[in-house]
Amino acid sequence: MKKENNAIVITSIIAGVVLLIAILALTTFTSVISPSENSVTVQGISTIKAMPDVISVYITIETKGATSSEATTANTQIYGDLVEEMIIAGFSEDDLATESFSVYENTYWEDGKQKTDGYIASHYLKVELLSEKMSKVSSIVDAGINSGAEISYINFELSQVSQNKYKAEALKSASEDAMVKAEAIASGFNKEVGKLLSVQTSDFGYYPWNVYTASGSAKAEEDTLARQTAITIQPGEEEITATITATFRLK
Repeated sequence: MKKENNAIVITSIIAGVVLLIAILALTTFTSVISPSENSVTVQGISTIKAMPDVISVYITIETKGATSSEATTANTQIYGDLVEEMIIAGFSEDDLATESFSVYENTYWEDGKQKTDGYIASHYLKVELLSEKMSKVSSIVDAGINSGAEISYINFELSQVSQNKYKAEALKSASEDAMVKAEAIASGFNKEVGKLLSVQTSDFGYYPWNVYTASGSAKAEEDTLARQTAITIQPGEEEITATITATFRLK
């Protein structure tokens, strides 16, 4: 009987300790939780006009061979021809920036089985011009086509300097839009906008503006379309958007 009483006492002590720890933990947890703010959360949106200051021509050299060495040698030959054509057009090899170069097995599926047929060497290059030199785009396109390469894309783009400039402008405009919305909501509840509690941004929506993309048609058709595009394209203002989410205290 004495042992049973001791067990009851020990169990009661343990239960009490556990309860005390739970109460202390709850008190501590509650103390770090700030009371809910009398606040408003709004989304600021802006759309601004941006003038592209760069035009980029993307060129692909793709060659096949029975071996990786054979595919690479053929690719190197076309690249050499491209450099010569670029020099004739008034450029230099330094104007050809390599985006990527790879050699891989040419695999395909036939009758439900994966098969291989030699190797493919792929060299992806980019030539970038300032927009004031846009008249030279057709020379780059001709150089690529004459060398046996393919024109993959032609894009209007923003230089890094322009990206930074327009990003700052768009985000500032989005912030101002958020403030106007917050003040309108606060006024509707006979309150005023107080301290900024938090802000999140999705940055700004800039992507290169594509004016030509190879469609996979016969090379002669692709070459003709690329040449026509290079002659007729003209830069124009494009839209850039920015979005932020801001939370303000109401007072």
